[in-house]
Amino acid sequence: MTGRRVALVIGAASGIGWASAQALADDGCRVVLADRNAEGAAARAADLGGPHTSAYVEVTDEETVQQLFTEVGPIDVVINCAGFSNVGLITDMPVDQFRSVVDVCLTGAFIVAKHAGARLPEGGVLVSISSLNGRQPAAGMSAYCAAKAGLSMLTQVAALELGPRGIRVNAIAPGFVHTPLTEPAAMIPGVVEDYVENTALGRAGTPQDIAAAVVFVCSPQASWLTGEVIDLNGGAHLKRYPDVLGHVMKLAGA
Repeated sequence: MTGRRVALVIGAASGIGWASAQALADDGCRVVLADRNAEGAAARAADLGGPHTSAYVEVTDEETVQQLFTEVGPIDVVINCAGFSNVGLITDMPVDQFRSVVDVCLTGAFIVAKHAGARLPEGGVLVSISSLNGRQPAAGMSAYCAAKAGLSMLTQVAALELGPRGIRVNAIAPGFVHTPLTEPAAMIPGVVEDYVENTALGRAGTPQDIAAAVVFVCSPQASWLTGEVIDLNGGAHLKRYPDVLGHVMKLAGA
């Protein structure tokens, strides 16, 4: 990158968001670290030091998203890492639990794209963190799979709509990455082993693996890249998805 660009990282208090914020700062950006965990984002911004700052945002609340973009001002790069999942059979899952995942992972991504698209200049970049589950189904993960599959199409539509203004829109779809979000799954016996067994490169990912791709996608070297959902999973999409629900039920004695 040339010059100091401004990068807004949403979901920056931990995991892939924090790694992406660090990598973008190292690459010369002034980073705004935003998260629903305002204290965590502030601590991370303090770790980076000036001129990096923090902010509060709740991606399901359009008012806070709009306020965030207003406060940040001119911006060049937006990274949306907000997301979470739950586990449960479709026939057992309360509708509000399904909606809660879709609200964050898909509706929240739409709200971020709406306001990012209205403010990014020519040459601006929007990157969403998607998931292997956007293309690979998993029993017990209907809400997350549906939301991430929807995010793939949202990414492509946004790329079409914003491309004439010189704005690039892409998504990165990781496989299993060790983060605070995946820690509960990693604690279930057999889950990580099942993931690794079904990953061609034979290991789980790290937040830094994803952050390196974020930096590339946002760089001039990727200036002709838009509308892509980049599989970054060590080759996990070449095999089967782990039986997460089966491991959960075994642990529960079902």
